Formats: sequence, C-alpha cells, structure tokens
Amino acid sequence: MEDWVKVLGAWPSPYCYRVLWALNLKSLKYEYLEEDLANKTDLLLQYNPVYKKVPVLVHGGKPISESLVILEYIEETWPQNPLLPQDPYDRAMARFWAKFGDDKSPVFMAIFITVGEEQEKAAKEAKEQLKILEEQALGEKKLFCGNRIGLTDIALEWIAGWLDVIEEAAGLNLLEAESFPHLHAWIQKFKEVPGIKEQLPDRHEMLIYYKQKREMFIAS
Repeated sequence: MEDWVKVLGAWPSPYCYRVLWALNLKSLKYEYLEEDLANKTDLLLQYNPVYKKVPVLVHGGKPISESLVILEYIEETWPQNPLLPQDPYDRAMARFWAKFGDDKSPVFMAIFITVGEEQEKAAKEAKEQLKILEEQALGEKKLFCGNRIGLTDIALEWIAGWLDVIEEAAGLNLLEAESFPHLHAWIQKFKEVPGIKEQLPDRHEMLIYYKQKREMFIAS
C-alpha cells in the first residue's frame, strides 16, 4: 500500500516513543518493529545507513530518521489533530523549545554516567536548564503548546517519563515538586493524554534497565 507506515524502534528509547505517540495522537495505524541495537538488522542499516540508529519512520517505502525531523514530517503529512499552533510565531517557539530540550540532553546524560564532584556539577547545570523550562518555556500554561498537546510536549516527553527513573538510578533528586511546580503539574497532565497514557513504558522495568546501564558506565 502506498501509505503504509512502519516504525523501527528500540525500548525504552524516549526518541522512539516520541514517534509512536505522535502517530497515536494523529489516530494513525502503523506497524512497530523492535530493534536489538546490539545486533542491528539489515532493515535498519538499509533504512538508516547514515546514523544506523532508531527511530526510523518508513512511509510508503521511504525512510525518515531523526526523531524531531520525523515529528515535523508527521505533522506535514497528516494535518489532522495538529501538533503545531496556527500562529507562525507560536510555531517557531514550539520548535525552539523542542530543539532546546534536545540540545541540553547531554547535560542530563552527564548526571547518569558520572559520580562525585563531576556528577554534582552536572546536577547543578541540569537544574538550571529545568528552571529555564519551568519559567520561560512552560510558565503558567498547562501544556508547553498551550491548552492542547503539541510538538514541544512530545519532544520534552523524557522529562515526564524518563527523568525520575534516571534520577533514581543515579541517586539524585533534581525535579523537586516545590522547586518545579509547573513542570510537575505538566507531567501529570501529559501522562493522562489519550494516545500517550495507554503506551507509557513500564517504570519498574525501566529502572532495572537504567540501573544496569549506569553500572556499566561507572565500571567502564
């Protein structure tokens, strides 16, 4: 079929969940193919020969990689249930904050793979970035895109579904409710959105996974 959709992904990558949730919010049917990143399939190498990583969206036989690019493609291809605002400025701001989240992801990775003073330094920087999101990106809004779930919310989904797991695995507490009340309210609202709440990754399984990952990083 000309419009068949496949997603190549790997649990529990937040970048892959972005794509799945965007498709869900658009009420689109798709086939999901789980990849073992330690033993990448020929299909993944065929569809993403440049980066050789997930996620990859395949639409009508044509592959698109990089999660933010995929989100934009989904929005342009299937305009129903829009993920971007109508106003050009608001659209630009949605893209700005989505990119900000991705640009700052190494800061949060650092708290996960370091210990001691190095981890303390990373934790301080991570809190500074969360404060920017709390005060400048979200503010008093219920969702990053206003009253409707949008591209920025999906792009920052790692805060809602992954950050507390990574905190626990790393022995930290960054996102304190008293310091980040707006982000905490957003997390609760995000997790209740139809199309997302039915497909949240299992926290217990993720915690086991990330604790093992952290032990590997610290030991290396």
